[in-house]
Amino acid sequence: MGNLQHLSQTTLRVNGKPHTLTVDHRRVLLDLLREDLDLTGAKKGCDHGQCGACTVLVDGRRVNSCLLFAVALDGCEVTTVEGLSGDGGGEEPHPLQRAFLERDAFQCGYCTPGQICSAAGVLAEAAAGHPSHVTDPAAPSGEPVPLDREEIRERLSGNLCRCGAYPRIAEAVEDVIP
Repeated sequence: MGNLQHLSQTTLRVNGKPHTLTVDHRRVLLDLLREDLDLTGAKKGCDHGQCGACTVLVDGRRVNSCLLFAVALDGCEVTTVEGLSGDGGGEEPHPLQRAFLERDAFQCGYCTPGQICSAAGVLAEAAAGHPSHVTDPAAPSGEPVPLDREEIRERLSGNLCRCGAYPRIAEAVEDVIP
């Protein structure tokens, strides 16, 4: 009976589809996505929120899924690399996915799903006017932040690539800037 105290029913909308699961309070989002929903795009790298391989979007904001308890996200919208295209079937790749392929912005590919989800978050954050550490302090507050190479590199600095594909990653993001 004591084990039931650590379980809660949680509903997440993942890649546009609702999922109601009984979840252990200690289960992190990354494990739920990979093991319960068979969405293996997000990777378990460091398991400490330091490498970014597990990056997904929660309610449109990028997060390290290895650090978030799934029960705390009840009612949230989760988007993984598999759901970025928005069509549910993945038939047409997201522009970032296409740019990563065209720019050869990956080598081993392990960090790529997290890099792509993070880049999608970067585009949304900049469009919403969220400054970064390198944004000009004189820039008008709340207006879209122009994404140059320095902004892209700073905003993606939480995503590590062991193969060193950083220049190509930045180029791929530049290719999709509206």
